[in-house]
Amino acid sequence: MSQLASPSQLRMSLLRWALFIVPAIMLLGFLSGTISGSGSDNSWFAELVKPEAQPPGWLFAVVWPLLYLLMGLALAIILNARGAKLRGVAVGLFVLQLVLNLLWSPLFFGKHEVTSAFYLLLLIWVAALATTFAFGRIRAVAAWLMVPYLAWLSFAAILNYQIDRLNPDAERLYVPAATSEIGA
Repeated sequence: MSQLASPSQLRMSLLRWALFIVPAIMLLGFLSGTISGSGSDNSWFAELVKPEAQPPGWLFAVVWPLLYLLMGLALAIILNARGAKLRGVAVGLFVLQLVLNLLWSPLFFGKHEVTSAFYLLLLIWVAALATTFAFGRIRAVAAWLMVPYLAWLSFAAILNYQIDRLNPDAERLYVPAATSEIGA
């Protein structure tokens, strides 16, 4: 017998990786967005002038979990590729782009740093592209699972840039808290 593990054992190993990695990445993405107050119900964001290409808020709530799912599956495939050359580099690049990704919402929605968030998005895109190429050297399917993420990052960068152009004072935009006055 020349194999260390049977095909069914390898599939189970991939399943175990996926069952751990996918929920962890989805949870981190959810926490990043929630802690920073991201979304269309953010009062600061609601006051910004949006580009014509701005999709409805619900679409982001659908797209991001799907992207995190695909990214998690891609990472699980790479983690399951024991002994593969460049595996450590690929995982390191993935972690780098994920950390950068998780910093975007706090920077944009939390700190209102629209310009800095745009440059961060460009950095995320470069790191995600490097990750995709590294994944492709190990398992082609893992690289293909990253392609929708790259496409969405490209679209997000365009939106971020347009929001920055349409709202040159976005960083200084003050939105007072809602108040209620009860008259007697």
